[in-house]
Amino acid sequence: MESNVPNPNPELLTAKLLEADELMEDEEFHHLNNPADGIKPIVKKYLGTPNHAEQLGNKFYFTDGDASVEVVVVSSEIIRIRLAPHSVFLDDFSYAVPKLPGKRVEFTLFEDEKEYRVSTSAINCHIRKADFFISFSDKDSTVTSCDAAPMHWEENTQFGGYYVFCTKTCAEQESIFGLGDKATELNLRGKRLTNWNTDAYSFGFNQDPLYRAIPFYISVNQGIAHGIFFDNTFKAHFDFGAEDVTKTSFWADGGELQYYYIHGPHMMDVVKNYHLLTGTHPMPPLWALGYHQCRWSYYPENKVKVIANGFRQNRIPCDGIYLDIDYMDGYRCFTWSPKYFPNPKKMIAELASAGFKTVVIIDPGIRVDDNYWVFKEGKEKRYFCRRSDDYFMEGHVWPGRCQFPDFTNPEVREWWGDLFDDLVETGVAGVWNDMNEPAVFGSGTFPDDVRHQYDGFRGSHRKAHNVYGMQMVRATYEGLRKQMKNKRPFTITRAGYAGVQRYSSVWTGDNVASWEHLKLGNIQLQRLSMSGISFCGTDIGGFSGEPDGELFTRWIQMGTFSPFMRAHSAGDTKEREPWSFGEPYTSINRTFIELRYRLLPYLYSAFWEHHRYGFPILRPVVMQEQDIMANHFRQDEFTYGDKILICPVLESGQQSRKVYLPKGKWYNWWSLELVEGGQEVVVQTPLDIIPIFVKAGSVIPEYPVMQYINEREIDEVKLNIFYSDYEVNSFVFEDYGETFAYEQDIYLEKKFVVKGTADKLTIQQSLEGLYTPRYDGYHIKVNGLPFMPARVVADGINIATITSNPDKTYEFKFSKNFKQIEIFK
Repeated sequence: MESNVPNPNPELLTAKLLEADELMEDEEFHHLNNPADGIKPIVKKYLGTPNHAEQLGNKFYFTDGDASVEVVVVSSEIIRIRLAPHSVFLDDFSYAVPKLPGKRVEFTLFEDEKEYRVSTSAINCHIRKADFFISFSDKDSTVTSCDAAPMHWEENTQFGGYYVFCTKTCAEQESIFGLGDKATELNLRGKRLTNWNTDAYSFGFNQDPLYRAIPFYISVNQGIAHGIFFDNTFKAHFDFGAEDVTKTSFWADGGELQYYYIHGPHMMDVVKNYHLLTGTHPMPPLWALGYHQCRWSYYPENKVKVIANGFRQNRIPCDGIYLDIDYMDGYRCFTWSPKYFPNPKKMIAELASAGFKTVVIIDPGIRVDDNYWVFKEGKEKRYFCRRSDDYFMEGHVWPGRCQFPDFTNPEVREWWGDLFDDLVETGVAGVWNDMNEPAVFGSGTFPDDVRHQYDGFRGSHRKAHNVYGMQMVRATYEGLRKQMKNKRPFTITRAGYAGVQRYSSVWTGDNVASWEHLKLGNIQLQRLSMSGISFCGTDIGGFSGEPDGELFTRWIQMGTFSPFMRAHSAGDTKEREPWSFGEPYTSINRTFIELRYRLLPYLYSAFWEHHRYGFPILRPVVMQEQDIMANHFRQDEFTYGDKILICPVLESGQQSRKVYLPKGKWYNWWSLELVEGGQEVVVQTPLDIIPIFVKAGSVIPEYPVMQYINEREIDEVKLNIFYSDYEVNSFVFEDYGETFAYEQDIYLEKKFVVKGTADKLTIQQSLEGLYTPRYDGYHIKVNGLPFMPARVVADGINIATITSNPDKTYEFKFSKNFKQIEIFK
C-alpha cells in the first residue's frame, strides 16, 4: 500500500495509516521524507506461515512460499538467523565475522504440529508454524528471546533492497547492555539509539550517534543473559522498550536482516562467544600500555623535546608522545613539515634514546595536488572513491580539497599499508587514525551514492559508511605489521565497526573537560569492554574546555585503570601535562602513573586473558552478579581484570563515597583492611586516594617503577599475595613484550593457587610455555595473614630471612620457579 501523491494532506495520511493499522495487528509504517516524492507511507511486509523445511549440513531453510529464513548452527551457544524477503540471500560476507568457528556441533531438527525446532546441547531455536515467530530457549526450556512480530521488511524504492526489521518481546525486568560507547547510562533499557559513525565534537550526555557502530547488545532477564549481534553495516536503529515498554526492536536502512543469537547464561559467556565470532585484540607491545601524552599539536620539534624533557625532569613515567596534524607538510599524509620538523629521523632517534615512542596521526583525506606523490599514485591507480556518475568523490578536510581512498578495496588497503614504509624507516612506532568516520567538513560525511568495492561485494556508501574507518585502520595495522617485521604495531582509531578490535585500540573521541564527561567516560569504557573492544581509553582531562587541577587529577586516577591511558587536548586550550597544575597535583599524578607502571604485569596478563580466552578487561559490577537487580543500575564501580575493583571519584570536592563490593572478601589496597563483600561500604577519598580493592586470595604481580618500559633490566618481580581462607586461582602471563613469538607458543602462563587456614597459608605455582624470563626470583609480600609466621618452607627449603612490617605484612624472597610455598603459624 503506497502513496505517490506529493505533499499529501496530513489528516488524510493519518486516516490511511489508521485504516492500514486495522488490516494487520501491530502494523508499522516507515515514513520516508523524500524531497522529490513527498512522504511515502510504506506498509511493512511480514513473513507468512512456514510451510517447508530443508536441511543442508548445519543450515536449515524455512519458507512461507515467497520469503525464506536461514537458521545456521554456529556453535552449541550461537545460532545465526537470516531473512531473504523473496528467497534470494545476499552473498555470505562480513567484515565483522571473517570466518565462522569451525567446531563440530551436535544438533537435531524436530517437527510437530506446532513448530519446527533446531536444538543443540545448550539451546533451542523454535520456528512457530502459526505465524513464523522465532524464539530461543535454554536446555531447561526457559524461553530467553521471543519475537513480538514476525520479521518484516519494506522495499527501498530509491536505492533498491529493503529496510529490514526485527521486533522481540521485552520483559518487565529485562535489562540491556553493550552497543559500544553510547553516551548514556550503562543500562540501555528505555533507550532508542542509532548506529551511524559520526564526528561528534564535544558530544553531550545522551547525544547519539557517536564515532563507532557496534551492533551487539546483551540482555539480562531473570538472571539469564543472551546476546544479539545484528551484523548489518547500514545505518541501524535499536529501540529497547522506548516506544513500547513490552518490545525491543532493531532495524536497518538496507542490507540483510541477519543476526546471531548468543546464549549465556552468564554475561561473561555471551561476551566470550561474541569474541569467537568477531575476534579479540592482538597482544599489544608492552610500551603501548604505558602512559601516553598527546596534544593538537606539539610542534615545532623543539616543543616536542621540551615536553619529553618535562617528563624526565619531573620523574613522571611516559612511553608515548603523539604528533597531530601539524607535523605534516600542509596536512598532507605521509609527509613531514620542513619548517617544523626538518630532521624527523634524528628527532625520533633522540626521543627513543630517552625512552619515548613516537606516534603520528594519519587521516583518510588526500589533498588533490598532482605534485603530491600520494595523490598522484592513488589517482593513477584509481584508488579513490567515486560517485554513482563516475566522478571522484571530493570533500574538504584539513588539507583543503581532498579525495578519499576506498579502503573496502583489498588492493587499496595493501597500497595504503605500503605507504607507511617511510614513516617506519624514520622510526615511527605507532599510528593514530583520525577523521575516519569518515568526516567531511560541511557535509558531515560522504554522499549516499559514493560507490565502494567492498571486497568484491559492491555497494554504496550507505553500506560501507560504518566499516570505512575499520577498513582504514585494518590497512594501517596490516601495513605496519609487514613493515615492522616481527615487532607488534600499535594503532588507534576513532571510528570502527564490530571486529575493529582485531586491528586497533580506540578512544572515546572529542570529549569535554567536565565532571559529567569524567562520569560518562567511566561508563563508556565499561560498555566498550563488554562490547568486544577492551583496548580503550578517554582523552584524559577532556579534549575541549579547561579542567582545573582537581578534575585533571581525578581523571588521571581513573585513566590509571583504563586499558589505554592517554592525555589529549585541543590546541585552543591550556597545556595539560601531569605537572601543569603544580602541587599537590603533580605529586599525586606522579604517584598514580607510577602505580600504572607497577601494575603493568597485571594489566598485561589481563590482556592475554582477553586475547586468548575472550575475557573483557574492564567488567561492570553487573557482570559479576547479574542475578542481583540493583547491580543492573550500578555504573561507577568496575573490576580491572578479575582481581582488582576500582571506583573512580566522579564529583568535585568529594571526600568520601559509597562503593559496592561484590560478594566475597576484599582488601582495601591502601589500608589492607579486609572487608566483607555483598554490600556498600563508605570509603574516604581525599584527593590522593580513589577506592581500590583487591579480591582476597589474589596474587598481584608488580614491576619496579621505571620511567619507561625496559628502562633497565628487571632483577625480580614482586608478588603481592592476599590471604584467603578459601581457594583462589590467579594468573600471570609473560613473554618478550614486543614480538609475535607468542603466536609460536613462546610465552609463559603462570597459575597461582592460594589457600589459607587458621594456621597455614599455601601458595602453589604451575608453569606452562616455552618462554624464560630474565629475572631470577620473586620478592613475595604476604598481606592479611591472620597469624604471625613461625616458619616458611618453599619447595622443602626453610626461608631464613622474613621481614615483618608495621602493617603486619611479611616479605621474603625465593626462586621464580617455585612449586609450593607453605607459611606456618
